Amino acid sequence: MSNTIRIDELTLNIEQPETHLHHVIMELLGIGADDIKEYKIIKKAIDSRKKREMIYFRYSVEVTVEDAKKLLCTPPVKKNMKRHRIRIVEHEAYDIPSVEKTIIEKRPIVVGNGPSGLFAALYLAKAGAKPLVIERGKDVDARIEDVNHFEKTGELHPESNIQFGEGGAGTFSDGKLYTVINNPRLQFVFESFVNAGAPEHIMWDAKPHIGTDNLRKVVKEMRKEIIALGGEVRFETCLTDIVVEEGQLKGIVVNKEETIETNDLVLAIGYSARDTYTMLYERGIEMAQRGFSMGVRIEHTAEMINKAQYDKFHTQKKLGAATYKLVAHSDELRSVYSFCMCPGGYVVPAASEAGCLVTNGMSEYKQDGNNSNSALLVNVGPEDFENDHPLAGMRFQKEWEEKAFALGGFEFKAPAQLVGDFLAKRPSTHTRSVTPSYKPGVTLTELDKCLPKVVAESIRAALPVFHKKIVGFAHKDAVLTGIETRSSSPLRLVRDKVSLESNIAGLYPAGEGAGYAGGIVSSAVDGLKVAEVIVDKYL
Repeated sequence: MSNTIRIDELTLNIEQPETHLHHVIMELLGIGADDIKEYKIIKKAIDSRKKREMIYFRYSVEVTVEDAKKLLCTPPVKKNMKRHRIRIVEHEAYDIPSVEKTIIEKRPIVVGNGPSGLFAALYLAKAGAKPLVIERGKDVDARIEDVNHFEKTGELHPESNIQFGEGGAGTFSDGKLYTVINNPRLQFVFESFVNAGAPEHIMWDAKPHIGTDNLRKVVKEMRKEIIALGGEVRFETCLTDIVVEEGQLKGIVVNKEETIETNDLVLAIGYSARDTYTMLYERGIEMAQRGFSMGVRIEHTAEMINKAQYDKFHTQKKLGAATYKLVAHSDELRSVYSFCMCPGGYVVPAASEAGCLVTNGMSEYKQDGNNSNSALLVNVGPEDFENDHPLAGMRFQKEWEEKAFALGGFEFKAPAQLVGDFLAKRPSTHTRSVTPSYKPGVTLTELDKCLPKVVAESIRAALPVFHKKIVGFAHKDAVLTGIETRSSSPLRLVRDKVSLESNIAGLYPAGEGAGYAGGIVSSAVDGLKVAEVIVDKYL
């Protein structure tokens, strides 16, 4: 029986030191300081519902005591049990088994170095399977140089950019670790990030983020661990074909010239690998259309968002840059939601191929940029696509990215429009109080020209709704930058629910690019699931 008790809904106001939490726990449980062997924060969240009066931090904690079962029977605990959900907790260990090195004849291969591929490789390496990881892009240091060059000159490297390279697309993001999934693998994911250098507070923060600057260090450390465990990581190595015999995977071809034998392939490609999707379709891999979302990035000054969310407390350093999450439903049009909100962040160029313009959001760990931004997205699906071909969603996505590229002036400048002009349906001619953060720069224009009509009209209807929730959100000076289309995969690589294999035995689609995850954490968890299945075959 565990002697660890979990307590929820503990509250401190913003002016109280966090050390006061110890006294709150003692009072709630009716015990002395010596009766607490240990306590740790499990979750910490900001409560700004009464922001005009006071802002609070709400905590969940785990407390280790001498006899938890006995303590739960005492009058103080019984009195507070329902309100604070006081209960004994048991933690399930996440164990990685070891496989005999002689059993696996051909080492497993992981394609893609994003979170799904990274964690699949880490699991396989810890199990002793010595995986080979191949990544079409460059290592993170060389990748940073290529991205910086692109932002300064508009010259895109098609294999080394915000989509392709070590760490995947998430390396150039806020490093958000928000997730709605509840899975025993989560602890392993978060601990792995911390062990690789991520800030420890991600273990308990209700809205954890690593920051792009920290992520760049973390993915390098995780690479080193995989190699130290016997794995191999190869960059600038693109999957260009697969070798299949009688429905069984036998190997892969990389860079159109080298064949590598394997019986186990984790296909953790990102959702921007259109050439790989096309090759897989031609090789008979079963896939299906999948709805995704598209829209624009909206930028306000960080100060405006901070004031709107925290009122007179907006300068409190404890709070950091303010976030938001918004949804506007519509009976006549489509729902609009904010996505990947980057407080104190930047709108970044996320293109991965010539002639296509894509935006995304990114924040550094301190989140101290002048602006805050988020995507405003609308769902699109098979009803919007040209036909029922499995790649129709990918083609639809590309069509609008090409229109955005042309509207921006054919040099990777992004089309942009002020909110006031967008609502009035007139082109913008100059910026005002909000300076766009997008590099290589913006072209002021009319965004309706690079958005499906239903997407543009839905966003136009949603902005006044969001303005009622956050005063100033639809301010005429706020900047809309187009377009965002890579929120998720436009297709799904079909896999068996139990074996997790595709219709080709030994080929395991995984992560966001395969259509089974939506974000860093869920992608990492899906990579672990696939690695577990592979290792289980050899036990």
